[in-house]
Parts: sequence; structure tokens; C-alpha cells
Amino acid sequence: MGFFDFMTEDIAIDLGTANTLIIHNDKVVIDSPSIVARDRVSGKIIAVGKEANMMQGKTHENIKTIRPLKDGVIADFDASEKMISMLIKSIPALKKRMFTPALRMVVCIPSGITEVEMRAVKESCERVNGKEVYLIHEPMAAAIGIGIDIMQPKGNMIVDIGGGTTEIAVIALGGIVCDKSVKIAGDVFTNDIVYYMRTQHNLFVGESTAEKIKIQVGAAVEDLETPPEEMSVQGRDLLTGKPKQVAVSYREIAKALDKSIQRIEDAVMETLSQTPPELAADIYNTGIYLAGGGSMLRGLDKRISQKTDLPVYIAEDPLRAVVRGTGMALKNILKFKSILIK
Repeated sequence: MGFFDFMTEDIAIDLGTANTLIIHNDKVVIDSPSIVARDRVSGKIIAVGKEANMMQGKTHENIKTIRPLKDGVIADFDASEKMISMLIKSIPALKKRMFTPALRMVVCIPSGITEVEMRAVKESCERVNGKEVYLIHEPMAAAIGIGIDIMQPKGNMIVDIGGGTTEIAVIALGGIVCDKSVKIAGDVFTNDIVYYMRTQHNLFVGESTAEKIKIQVGAAVEDLETPPEEMSVQGRDLLTGKPKQVAVSYREIAKALDKSIQRIEDAVMETLSQTPPELAADIYNTGIYLAGGGSMLRGLDKRISQKTDLPVYIAEDPLRAVVRGTGMALKNILKFKSILIK
């Protein structure tokens, strides 16, 4: 291989339901929403990522915005392939190349994924010139990204709350001992907010607005030490049809999200109940680690901590914990050979 090494580039991809992140040369070079806009007449993809995200909910009938990944797996094969290929082509260092180099990739996948779904991810990557494609489970990548030494004979519990799925796993000796993947995560929270605004305020808001509400005043508990200010939300009044504005507080959002968060708590409890006793003893000492965008919901760590009576820590920069771990696995492929799926 030696002579052709300069023609191979290494990239690590976190293919998420909400965001896709790519690491090249140890730097996050792409961080964009997983969304594409397609022209219905010609079938061409007209925008990807941030541009397509701005179009969401504002398109006319000839343009359709698609989120190619649903619940952490590829739902639209064609769109996802085009999205991956366009994002890879927009990596600054690869733009200067005359031709696309062969790629060595490590891609992370949810832990509850089926063989068929795995193959879909792999084929998508091979079609964009991926010569060597390795897959890594999300909770594993998150654990490496947080900085846990996963090869130790010691139990660690990771809860990775992404856009489409929440991955809960107990990891020891470089393997997943018990895991649970639930399809309750960021997207469900957003839908809960849309539903709450409709039923409580008679206000019809779009997904992008609900996402903003979640980020600005989202909370998991109704009593926060440093509460965010109320937010003004604009939308369409369901009774009169006129555009109107209402003020929303974090307490209301905590009510709206309560049931979904309860289901995540239940899944955490269930995973704990399946954990072997020796590892349970380790987790009692080390606590639970939260990663993923959903873990940034105010007061969520406190709430899970109260439910489990364990200390709960949020990873630093939780949005990028998974891709950082994927990048580290790519750098030390030999060290992590046992956890990568070829």
C-alpha cells in the first residue's frame, strides 16, 4: 500500500439524525444539520446542511426538504448518499484535490441497529469512495470521546441522547455488556413542544420554531436555580387563522416534555436492572455519563440523578463527544480493532 498512502484520506463521521459531523486531520471540519433539499421536478439535490435547514417549513411545492435519517438509521438511501458525498466534497482540505481520494472511514451507528440497517450505512459510504469502512457503536464512541478508558475491567454507564435515539449502555473491557436503545430523543421533544403549543395555546408552530423553544427555554424540571427568561413565540392562531405571539416559560416546556423524559428514565432504570452486580458496584462509584445534544436540556442531569440516586455527569461539549470518540478510534485503529466492526 505504501506508495499510495498519500492518496488515502482518513475521516471519521458521526452520521446523526439531527446533525452530521466529520473529523479530518483531528479537527471537526463539517458540522451541519442532516437535511437535504430536493427539487421535485428534476430530482436534483439543491441544498445540503445549513442551507437546506433554512428552507425547512418554508418551501413551495417544487422543493421538498428531506431528513434522510430517521431514528438514527438511514430512511432515504438515495438522499443520504448524496448528502454524505456532498458533505465529504465540501471538506476544505479535499476541495483542493483534483480527484476524490480513496477514504478510510470510521462511521458511528446506534447500538440497537439491525444487520440490514448496518449494511445500508456501509454501502452509502462505499459508494462515496470509501475503501475501508469501519463501524463503531455510538455509546462506545461517546465513551471514548468523554475520555473514559474503555479497555479497563471497570463498568461505565453512558447515556447518549441524540436527535433520533437515546442510547444507553454499560461498557467494560472494550465491549457493551448491556444496552438499550429507545426512539425517544431530541426529535420527540420537539414534537412534544409542537403538540403542547397547539393544545395549550391554540398556536400552530413549525418544527424549526419548536426546536428554538427547546434550546432557549427547554427544561426537564420545573424548579431551576438559574431559570432562562420567558420567550416570545410567533405562529398561527388555530381559531382565527391570524399570526399571533405568546410568551412561553421554561416551566411549561418542562410539563410538555415530562412524559418523554420519564420514558428515558425508565430505560435507564431498566438497563441498570440488567447490569451484572460487579459492574453495578463500579457504576455506583463512577456515576452515569450523559452525552449528545439532548443532555444539554436544563436540569436533565439533576432529574436522572434523583431517579437513580447516582451522580450524573454531562460530557464537556456533549454535541461533539461522539464524533470526538469516533475520531480517536480512527487515529488508533489498531488499539480499538476489537470494538470496530469491519
